[in-house]
Amino acid sequence: MTAEKGPDQAGHVQELIALRTIAETLNESTGLSTELLNDVIEKLLQLTGLSSGWMFLVDEQGSYEFAAGRHLPPGLTRSGDEPMRCGDCWCLERYREGRLKNAVNILNCRRIENAEQGNWGDTCGITHHATVPIRSGSRRFGVLNVAAPGKMHFEDEELALLQSVAFQLGSAIERMRLYAAEQRRAFLFARLGVYGAELGTAATRAKDHSQLAEQALALIGCHFDWTCAALLEPSGGDLMVRAVYAGGETFVPQAHLAMDVIDWYEITLGKRCPVPIPAAEAERLAAWLAQQQLLPQLKQAAAAAVKSSGSGVTGLLLIGYDRPGELYRTDAEVIDALAELIGVTFERARLEANRRELARMEERNRLARDLHDSVSQTLFSLAMMSKGAYSLTAADGEGPLQAALEDIQALSQSALKEMRELIMQLRPAGLEEGLATGLRHYGESLKLQVDTKVAGVKELPRAVEEALWRIGQEALNNASKHAGVQAAEITLQLGRQEAVLRIADRGRGITKKRLNELTRRSFGLSTMRERAEALGGRLTLTTAYRKGTIIEAAIPLKPDREG
Repeated sequence: MTAEKGPDQAGHVQELIALRTIAETLNESTGLSTELLNDVIEKLLQLTGLSSGWMFLVDEQGSYEFAAGRHLPPGLTRSGDEPMRCGDCWCLERYREGRLKNAVNILNCRRIENAEQGNWGDTCGITHHATVPIRSGSRRFGVLNVAAPGKMHFEDEELALLQSVAFQLGSAIERMRLYAAEQRRAFLFARLGVYGAELGTAATRAKDHSQLAEQALALIGCHFDWTCAALLEPSGGDLMVRAVYAGGETFVPQAHLAMDVIDWYEITLGKRCPVPIPAAEAERLAAWLAQQQLLPQLKQAAAAAVKSSGSGVTGLLLIGYDRPGELYRTDAEVIDALAELIGVTFERARLEANRRELARMEERNRLARDLHDSVSQTLFSLAMMSKGAYSLTAADGEGPLQAALEDIQALSQSALKEMRELIMQLRPAGLEEGLATGLRHYGESLKLQVDTKVAGVKELPRAVEEALWRIGQEALNNASKHAGVQAAEITLQLGRQEAVLRIADRGRGITKKRLNELTRRSFGLSTMRERAEALGGRLTLTTAYRKGTIIEAAIPLKPDREG
């Protein structure tokens, strides 16, 4: 004979069946939804005989979300559950303060009190509820509350049962979030592959580094679901905002900020293996960009170092989110890989630009040698022969032949002078004495009075020196032809991180209308800018009508290695 089960034993069996049913419900789903949580609460209420249940999910910052609720009294459901979505209560306060470790009795419910005081609707006799934290291991996710009319106290066995259900919920939420994170990670890495291919294509078409940076941010907007992104690079002692994606648009603000806006950058600048960027630093940087109206106000932000194999850290990639959550944690690995991909692409583009520039330099040198050995020598011979012929016919007196020979001599001398100037432009022989001295001599050859100032002592890489030489030549030519004055100032600043060349005149300047035309169409100005940006630098033109013009080229230098 089988012994009959007592009331307590039958109750325990019923509890086990209900717990199994809740576990099966949670295990059947791979995604966290309001419907699933409502279903779990419904089964829990059926098991316990309670009337109402609701759940809050709380993020790491302490912000809560009303995630689910079943059979709530009308006083808590008015206006789309507004009393449950707004304000605060004692159970959430205890949870945030870390004082809610296990299932407990809450003396009374602040939300119920507010509903009664505001006459929001019937509270159905509910005054108290039990609260249990939802967690899995050390990770916490929120609180589960249950209540019944007139019930002011929950027994230990009831609290233990609630604790068991909360553990099941916590484990299920952890599993579902991990699954969602893996799904998202797989999606993002798939998008990263497509992004990399398109960025590589953009690198072959971009005219300069600025355009490539803009394309890199525009492609982020096309392939990823992040709210906004920004790319920052060092510029002397500051960080320059190279490009921004926000609001579905990409733009190049060319804004600067002090390096100390993000402490991490100064620490890791030039290091090959930077430490991860703390979330607090990323959010601090995002807040600064929002103040400058370059980004919207963000709930969260993540950042990664843009690295190159030769120069260590060369910039920062900032990604912003408009709502709090755990996406930034899931996305961190992808963001880091994305920043590294951008760094490699930029480095490859710079190397290709340098290769093309070296090829142009070699071609100029070859052309200069050929012109010197052929045309220049021919013009020199022509000048000497015309001079000799003029001397031989001098005894015959003035006549048409004398006049023709005199014209030939003058034209050959003028052509020889222009050829020598062209050869000097093609092959900068003056650089043996240094960049500043070479530019001063070049300016003097253009009949300019040149004042030269040099700050700092540093040997410049050949590519940087060559670029600054060409930029200086073009700037001095412009001053000679267009400034309307015969004086110019050359300032060369050689810092640890940057070389800055500044060519200034106090001439007639440029009107705004003319400057806009030059910005779009000037071959000389665009060439100067391309030379600077090909080496990761920048070119700025400052001018005002009748107040002179300043052309400044700043090119970053590789930091000196320590130890």
